[in-house]
Amino acid sequence: MQCEFFALEGLSQILKTVEQVRASLNPKLTIHGIVLTMFDPRNNLAGQVVADVRQIMGDKVYDTIIPRNVRVSEAPSHGKPALLYDLKCAGSQAYLRLASEVIKREQVLLAA
Repeated sequence: MQCEFFALEGLSQILKTVEQVRASLNPKLTIHGIVLTMFDPRNNLAGQVVADVRQIMGDKVYDTIIPRNVRVSEAPSHGKPALLYDLKCAGSQAYLRLASEVIKREQVLLAA
């Protein structure tokens, strides 16, 4: 989820849709996690969006936040994933931390 105001509106719509699907088609449907992306620490609104999403979604929000990063944005225009385009940039490093976090969550779910 982008750390932008309208993304919060989108989150509420997604939550409603998940509830509708759960009620009518799949009672086991769950949200595994929320990834916060395109975070710019210079933008006060981005920080407020992070706080709001964490308050609403609690531990469903991954700890890793993907920063706004030019190198990640450039990668598709070069036909490469960000990790191959620039492994050392802040965005790629954040995606690696996120992957590790997703794996750890999955291991906890499988062990339960």
